[in-house]
Amino acid sequence: TRGAWGEDYAAAYLRRHGYRILARNYSCRFGEIDLIARRGDILCFVEVKLRSDRRFGLPRDFVTTAKQRRIRTTAAFYMTRHDPDLCARFDVAEVYDDETPPRIEYIENAFE
Repeated sequence: TRGAWGEDYAAAYLRRHGYRILARNYSCRFGEIDLIARRGDILCFVEVKLRSDRRFGLPRDFVTTAKQRRIRTTAAFYMTRHDPDLCARFDVAEVYDDETPPRIEYIENAFE
C-alpha cells in the first residue's frame, strides 16, 4: 500500500542519517506508532505522513492533538518495557510522493 511505501521511504531516510530502526507499526492498547528509531541516547517516535496533494494543508497539520496524545501514551508504554532510561523525542516525517524523486521533510521535536 502507499502508506507502507511511505514508511519504508522514511525508514530508509532515517538509516541514511544514522538512526537504527527498532520497531515499525508498534501497537498496543493505547495506539500505534509508525516508526521507533534510535540515534545515540535519543529514542525517536516517528509519525509518517505521506501526501501527494497539499491543497488541504501540510502533512504535519494532520497530526492532531488527539493523535499526539495517543502517540505520547503509546511511547510511554513502549519505554517502560524497552528503554526507560533514554530521552524521548517525537518527530514527523512528511513524505511527498508528487515529486521525482520523492522528498522527505523531517521535523524533529514536532510536538512535546
